[in-house]
Parts: sequence; C-alpha cells; structure tokens
Amino acid sequence: MPRFSVIVPAYQVQAYLHECLESVLTQSYPDLELIAVDDCSPDACGEIIDEFAARDPRVKAVHLPENGGLGPARNAGMAEASGDYLIFLDSDDTLTPDALRAIADRLKETGEPDVLVYDYARTYWTGEAIRNKAAAQLTEQGPAPFRLEDRPGLLRLLMVAWNKAYRREFVEREGFAFPPGYYEDTPWTYPVMLAAETIATLDRVCVHYRQRRRGNILSTTSEKHFDIFEQYDRVFAFVEERPELARWRPLLFRRMVDHLTLVYRKPDRLPRGSRAAFLRRARAHYRRYRPAKRSAALAQAGTPIGAPVPRRVRLRHVFIRFGAHRSFRALHLVLAARRRARLVARGLARAVRAGALRLHYRIQLRLPLRSDRAVFTASRGGGHGCNPGALEAAVRAHAPHIRTAWIARPEHRHTVPAGTRVLTPGTAAYWTALARSKYLVDNADFDDRLVKRPGQVFVQTRHGTPLKHMGLDLQERPAAARDLDFVRLLRGVDQWDYVLSANRHTTLTWERVYPGRYTTLEYGYPRNDVFQQATSADVTRLREALGIPEGTVAILYAPTHRDHRRTQRTALDLDRVVRRLGPRFMVLARAHARHGGPLAATNGRVVDVTGHPSVEELCLASDALVTDYSSIMFDYANLDRPIVIHSPDDDWAAYQAARGTYFDLRAFPPGALARSEDELIDIFATGHWRGSRSTQLRTAFRERFCPYDDGRAAERVVRHVLLGEGPEAIPPVIPLAERHPVPSAAAAQPRTPLATVPQPSGPLTVTDGRR
Repeated sequence: MPRFSVIVPAYQVQAYLHECLESVLTQSYPDLELIAVDDCSPDACGEIIDEFAARDPRVKAVHLPENGGLGPARNAGMAEASGDYLIFLDSDDTLTPDALRAIADRLKETGEPDVLVYDYARTYWTGEAIRNKAAAQLTEQGPAPFRLEDRPGLLRLLMVAWNKAYRREFVEREGFAFPPGYYEDTPWTYPVMLAAETIATLDRVCVHYRQRRRGNILSTTSEKHFDIFEQYDRVFAFVEERPELARWRPLLFRRMVDHLTLVYRKPDRLPRGSRAAFLRRARAHYRRYRPAKRSAALAQAGTPIGAPVPRRVRLRHVFIRFGAHRSFRALHLVLAARRRARLVARGLARAVRAGALRLHYRIQLRLPLRSDRAVFTASRGGGHGCNPGALEAAVRAHAPHIRTAWIARPEHRHTVPAGTRVLTPGTAAYWTALARSKYLVDNADFDDRLVKRPGQVFVQTRHGTPLKHMGLDLQERPAAARDLDFVRLLRGVDQWDYVLSANRHTTLTWERVYPGRYTTLEYGYPRNDVFQQATSADVTRLREALGIPEGTVAILYAPTHRDHRRTQRTALDLDRVVRRLGPRFMVLARAHARHGGPLAATNGRVVDVTGHPSVEELCLASDALVTDYSSIMFDYANLDRPIVIHSPDDDWAAYQAARGTYFDLRAFPPGALARSEDELIDIFATGHWRGSRSTQLRTAFRERFCPYDDGRAAERVVRHVLLGEGPEAIPPVIPLAERHPVPSAAAAQPRTPLATVPQPSGPLTVTDGRR
C-alpha cells in the first residue's frame, strides 16, 4: 500500500503532460502510485501515459472509453487508488520539488488528519510565479489537527480539489465523489471540508498552478457555465441531509453569491445574449438558499458561521437578489466611464505638476549653492544604508556643521535616522536639495535629469568589490546589459568627482570600465566600518532580535542575481539543507535586491530576511556565509568568519557566459567550495566549513581584498572631501594583522581540517596582470 495515490486526469494537454507526470515521479519521497487517467483525449495524452507506465511500475494507466469530463475522470482514478492519502493534480500543473516529502512529514506531525490543506503559486507563461494571496490562512501556528469551525477562514481559499491531501478511508466512508460538469470542485470541496473531523495545514507551496494563455476550460465561452447552479444545489443538498451543518448556510450562501457574481462579470465565460438568463437563475438560487428562510434550522444548529457582507460587494448582492441585468450593465458602464475620467484627470494633473517642478528646478539652479548641505541616497531612493548610509552617519559625527538629507521612497522613510532630513523623490524639496546642496553622495546614479553645477562635489561610492563584469565590460554581454544606455552611463561618470575603492583590484577595474576625470579614494568601504567597530554584545543583541537560539549555527545564504534568467529561483532546497544538517543549524535567506520578493518561505529553521533593512547586521548575526557570486563575500571576509561558495559546474558555466567574472572564483575561493547541494551539506556536517584549509583560503582572500577596511574608512572620506584636511590629518590604515574582528557564536567551537577542498595551484592574480 503506497503512502500517496496521485490522480492525474488528462484531456488535450499533450504539451504539458510530460512535465506534470515527471514532477510526480521525480519527487524525493518515492512512496507513491501515479494514476494517470486518459479521458478519451483526441491528442497524444493516452500514448504519453502508456510510455510512462512502461517506464515506471508506479504508474497506472487508465483509459476511459468516452470523454466524461474532469469529475468522472477523477472518480475513475479513485476507483484504482490504494494509497493512504489521495492527491489530485491537474495535468497542466506540477508538484514542486520535495512537495510530497513535506506533505508526508506534516501528516505524520499532525496525527494523520482527514484533510491536509497546502498552498500553491500561480505560474505564468512569462515564468513569473505568484503565491496565493490568502496564504496567511495556512499558518501552522496553533493546535493541529482541528475542525473547520476552529478556522473557518480556510473557506476563503480557492475551492479546488488539488490543494489538499485526503485520507482515503475518510473519503470512502463518506462516499464522496465528483459530479459531472463544470465547477465540479465546488460540491466536492465544501462537503469534504465540512465533514472532516480533523484538518491540518501546510504553509508551503506544493503546486504550481499553470495560468495558460489559451485552453483553460473556465476561460472558454460556453453554456456549460450554467452548471454552477446544479453544483450549488448539490452543496446545499449535502447540508440539508446533515442538520448539524445548518449553521454553515450563511457562509455558504455568501460564497455562492460571490461565485455567481464572478461568473456573471467575467467577459469570456457566458455566451452572448445569455447573461440575462444567467442572472434570472442566480436570482432564483438567491431566494431559494437565503438563510433567513431557514431560521428554524439555524436556531437548532446553533450560532450561524459567517460574517456580514462587506459594503464594497453589497451592491452586487442586491443585483443578484433582484436579477437586475439591465441595472447591473448600466452600473458597469457608469463605473467604467468614471474610471476613464479619473485616468484622464490624473494624467493632466501629472503633466501640470511635472511642468511646475521643471520650472522650480530651473529657478533653484540659478540660486547660490549651500556649502553646508549634503544629500545622500542609495539604490535609487532605497533605505538608509550601504556606503552612503555609513558616510552620512560619519558626516554627522565628524562634520556636524554640515546638514544632511537622505533621499528615500516613502516605503523606506522609516530607515532614516532621527536628525536627518528625509526627501521624497520627485518633490519640490527634492529638486531644491539637488540644485543647491554642495555635496552629493550616491552608490548608483542620481536622477538622469540632474544638472551638476560648478562647485558641486559628487562622491560615487559604488556598492561592492566587483567580481562580475560591470560598466563598459557589459557591451559584449547583452544578457547582463539588457537596455543599459552606455552613452548615458558615461555622461553620468563625467559628473563624478570622487570614487571610493576598497582595494587595488577595485581601483583598476573602476578606472577602466568607468573611465572619467574623477579621483579614486582607495580608503576602504565605509559600510564595512561596522564590522571592526561592533562588539560581542552587539552580536548577541542582533541574534536575539532575529530569533536565533543560543548555540545555533546561523548560516546567511545570499545568492546573486542571474542576468540570464527571466525569473529568479534559489539553487538550494533550504528546507532539505537544514533538515539534513539537524536542529543545530538554521538558515537566514536574503534575496538579491533585483530578485523582486522573498527568497524562501519562513518555515521552521529557514527564515527569510530579505526585508531586513541592514545586510551588515545580518552578517554580524550570522556564523557563516553561503553565497555564489555575490559581492557580499568581500565584505563578509572582514569578519574573518567562514565563507562557503556554492557553485555547481553548469551554473558557473552559465554565469560566466552571461555575465563574466574578473577572476576565477572557483580557483581562488574565500573558503570551502561546494559544487552541489549534497557537497554543501557535507561541508557543514563534517566541519570542513571552519577547518584549517578554509581559514588559509579566507586569510589570502582578506589580504587581497580587505587591506583598507579597518573601521575608519568613512572618517577618512569625510576628512578629505568635506573637511578638506591633508594627508597628515587622515587616519592611517591599521594593518590587517592588528585588527580584531568580532567573534561569532561559533568561533569558539572546535575546528576540523578541511581536507577535501581543492587548494589553489598558483598565486592570486587579476586579469589585467598588474598584481
């Protein structure tokens, strides 16, 4: 008897069926049977199913003599099932990697519930994946298993069969089956959820729900959409048979009205001329199942479960109640006209405002510069941080007579420290500051419309030691350059007066790929000062704030952006990594700024920290860094803590081809090198991550890339640029051997020799051959 019976009905999905079936058979949890049902499909689905059945004994091929639709096909699959749990998967969707293992673990953890509800993500032809917006209902906090009345919010989820695992004995005992017709999930899901004695949730995306451009049944214009009325008849008939469920009628009624409204409003579902008939049927159902007509049954069953209809949808319910097709249509036209009028008005207002701001900026450019003003920003209006953030703090400390301002988008205003003026991009105050402040500090580029005045000083800090190709080196790499305008890039470079550098490698690279008349300040990176200034008490405080238990090894995982991919995805199964390493380890996952969202779901010992405002604090709180080709490795080396590079062969080759690097990181890594996920796990499990060879590699890496990061880089910049002090007043660099990095929580633990990591065969070099 297998643990899972995965049932996949197939009809005219030959283009997607291979991927669907492979996603099941390649699961890391192999205890399953795959029941693929050919619903008399006219394309090659039946042949594909037979090929898989011949290849893998876990596949059962079922061929139906005639097409019956999704419901009967699922019933045919259930008749063949022998697993403990039933899982339904539509043939154009896929299971995510390790989904069945996560489901099996959660079932065991929650005592074999009747139903386990898990999450899904909508995947689009563009490659974009968007998680279910109601995912908060799947929280694993609180007691489990439970009954639906303890968490009725689960009925807010999409009412489909494929986001749940069902105990087969429960389904057979209750006699559940799918009806024919469209919307067959409705009279299955509601009765199943209402009848289940025990329910549990899994807060994890287990299904990728494909959003097809064409061919989706529910997006097909057809009279079969009228099947929805019979499906809700079946739902309420089930409730009628069980008086104890009568208290659910208000909530079911509201969900029915919302569903009918959705079908009515969708432009591609109902045939032309049938909307009035649909609304008449909807009115009849409204009157038939309105809870007020069943007040006696409700009183007998107890307190009704449900909430009042929100004001924003109350009008729609009124139209359904009275079947007011013409009124509904007229209101829709009025609202559409009002939306268009608003768009036109907003466009005119934006044009007038833009013209006024341009005039304001021109006037400000003719007024005198303010020598006591400095404007800072990072990452095009991002939060206070990086090199500009460290310099802004140093200006307040060493040049208090200079008033500082920080440009930040509204969502980042809270990161700006008290005492620093906050400027919102695009406002009059923003343009005034750009026009009249003497000092401009940024790590990317200011507004393209900026006019640099004589007397203004532009400090370009950049944001990391370069490993990947930058600037003019991207001219022959279109995947990385994308729509970069190199002429505009050089116009921006011509505005720079000073460029910061952390080492000779960076200096040589910047001066070649950003050629200009600026002066390079090889002073170290200000953002790394905190690594030399922080104390053990600071580390303890940060770890407590992040919820890192005492004695736990916290691994910071920070991969870089992949230019050759339209969508970004993590190369590691972080849940599997921490599961294999055991309870002593946890992972802090931080996505690249261009990733566009969290890197991983916070779950157990994997915590997504993408939204944390300070990457420096994350570095201080962690015990080791795992990265691929991110420049964070150069900063992290200042802590003298272990660094592990995760670089599979195919990934390295693709990255080199798309972006290119300035030196062979795999030949001269800052620590242990893992070419696969299993090697990475082994490096931490055996202690090689902090072994003697890892220390030797890190020491060489620090000597090459961290010679000036001694904790006073920001002070040196402020004294030279803003205070105009000479070399004699600028703090000298503290030699690397005399620096005392902040110890991590794991620093005092015994070390194991790193015997398996390949050693460099030659000296450290850079591609230009000058060092």
